Amino acid sequence: MTSLQRRLHKVIFEADTKTGKRFDIFLIALIVFSIVVVMIESDDQIAPQADKWLNIAEWIVTILFTAEYFLRIWIVDKPRKYIFSFFGIIDLLSILPTFLGLILGGTHFLIVVRSLRLIRIFRVLKLTRYVKEASALWKALVLARNKIGVFLFVVLILVTILGTIMYIIENPHNEGFRSIPESLYWAIVTLTTVGYGDIAPITVFGKFIAGFIMIIGYAIIAVPTGIVTSELINTQTTPSTSRSCPSCLEEGHDQEASFCKYCGHKLI
Repeated sequence: MTSLQRRLHKVIFEADTKTGKRFDIFLIALIVFSIVVVMIESDDQIAPQADKWLNIAEWIVTILFTAEYFLRIWIVDKPRKYIFSFFGIIDLLSILPTFLGLILGGTHFLIVVRSLRLIRIFRVLKLTRYVKEASALWKALVLARNKIGVFLFVVLILVTILGTIMYIIENPHNEGFRSIPESLYWAIVTLTTVGYGDIAPITVFGKFIAGFIMIIGYAIIAVPTGIVTSELINTQTTPSTSRSCPSCLEEGHDQEASFCKYCGHKLI
């Protein structure tokens, strides 16, 4: 890695540096601006009047994002790893529609081009790269995945049992509970406290079961919230920086670390 690549790596991948923060602020503003442009283009009244300026704005944004995309590929040790990473794919999806729209710009492909333009909304996902809280939340969700998985499995069993019971109780008297799948649908809607009202129990015992499910519904919301919150607190007890490994692109290294804790590569 050359000295220029090292400097660019600190600017583009590390938000703890002064220039890195400025670069992140610039990109956030650019992403928000591009989303506003996409929203305006979807308005049939405003878009025709500002079509020229919208196209200019879109090309400026696309060129800047394209430059950023290829710079990221150039400064990392393993370009293929970045290209096929989550953010690498998002970065590519952010710039492809504009270039494809230029290639498929004929009248026969107008609908295709308009559909491709909607893909540019993926640019909003690039914002998560610059929000530390989003990274902490994602890490907490990953750590809590086993507990949440067990909890969801228990909920699935509970819904199956309660839905079947409601089918047995309501089916002879209520056309809404014509089958077990429809009863399971009602149980899910009631348990999540959505309550569409398209299916409702009419028997006394059925209403009692419905009330019981509604009460359980609040616990359904509270339990996963507590699990994720607990893991989120644990992730915040170990402070880290946004230093990114030039090899595996992982972040969250200690300030005094010299090597990546994930792959062992020397940090910049």
